[in-house]
Amino acid sequence: MLLRVILLGILFTLIARAFWRLVETVVEGAKGRPTRIRPAQKLVRDPACGTYIVPEGSLSVTAGGRIHHFCSEACRASYAAR
Repeated sequence: MLLRVILLGILFTLIARAFWRLVETVVEGAKGRPTRIRPAQKLVRDPACGTYIVPEGSLSVTAGGRIHHFCSEACRASYAAR
């Protein structure tokens, strides 16, 4: 019985927090303030494994006048070995 009360308390707390976060976002949007959501970023494809990654956080190599972006050192090394 005590466990049930504790779990219900946790559930109501999570629901209340989600509700107030939603209300806060709606109020910020109505006031014209920017939200915490970051704008979309263009992804590039790793030529070694095919993973899509954000260029700013990737490893890169310039080859043949083009910049190639890699998700890891292993992918960059396998591409360089070709």
